[in-house]
Amino acid sequence: MDDQACPRCKTTKYRNPSLKLMVNVCGHALCESCVDLLFLKGSGSCPECDVPLRRSNFRVQLFEDPAVEKEVDIRKRVLKDFNKKEEDFSSLNEYNDYLENVETIIFNLTNNIDVMETNKRIEQYKRDNRELILKNKIKIGREELELEELLEEEKHIDQIRKKEIVKEELELKRKKIKEKEDLIDELMFSNQDAKKIVNEFAQISQAAAKEMESSKPTAPPRASQFSTGIKFGRTSQQSAYHIPIIEDGPLYTYKEPEIVVDGPEPPVWSEIETGRYIVHMRPETVEERAGGYTANIACMRALQEAFMGLYHVSRPEQGQSS
Repeated sequence: MDDQACPRCKTTKYRNPSLKLMVNVCGHALCESCVDLLFLKGSGSCPECDVPLRRSNFRVQLFEDPAVEKEVDIRKRVLKDFNKKEEDFSSLNEYNDYLENVETIIFNLTNNIDVMETNKRIEQYKRDNRELILKNKIKIGREELELEELLEEEKHIDQIRKKEIVKEELELKRKKIKEKEDLIDELMFSNQDAKKIVNEFAQISQAAAKEMESSKPTAPPRASQFSTGIKFGRTSQQSAYHIPIIEDGPLYTYKEPEIVVDGPEPPVWSEIETGRYIVHMRPETVEERAGGYTANIACMRALQEAFMGLYHVSRPEQGQSS
């Protein structure tokens, strides 16, 4: 893997570990220092393709390949307007055609294919679907807000749990120290047998541990739906698809398929292996044998197809008895 480097000043990560590459809308990358120098006069153009740029067009490069950064940026911009859902279409085929059209637009813009014509298509789509685009943006914004609130609530619950765990650990540590001190005092000043004292303290410690375990508060249940009542996660899928459970009898019974030949009985597997049926067959290669294919299989299939239907058999029409 080549070391990341700025194409303008040729600085690499090896020579400057704090190097931060930034990518622009045309997909070409520069280091942060070169970007600052480029916009000393307030405006500038890409050193590689001369595309006019603004300082706000640059962002920190997340992927090693700048082309991937360019596609991610274009995809975000396109999907802000092409935000239709499957329920907005009358059939699945129309929805699939719409998705294919979106991917074609993203591909053209990423690879600089018919850029002007593609931008015209985007503007025409925005004019024709202005109300629906705005409606879906509002809907998506509400869903994102609901999700942020839910994540914030879960984060708050996790913080409370961590504080409770730390508090319990400190309390348990304090109790153990006190029990140890009490045991030492009892051994020093008591006239009883030391083994008996140790056993008594061990029993008391076990009883206290069981009592603490039983008195732990149960964790609050995690949220399983938004405030609007819409469920999320695996619960909605499991409730939607009920899988019956077979309690009695075998789960599966194999039944050999009945093959109606209407001709001479084709040779069985043992006859193909011992006879001369496969003399003129091409032997299988090592790769074919690894995949489970052998010349015997092809020979058997060919013989079965050749023997089928060689006899004229009159069959009763449907509804008549034989």
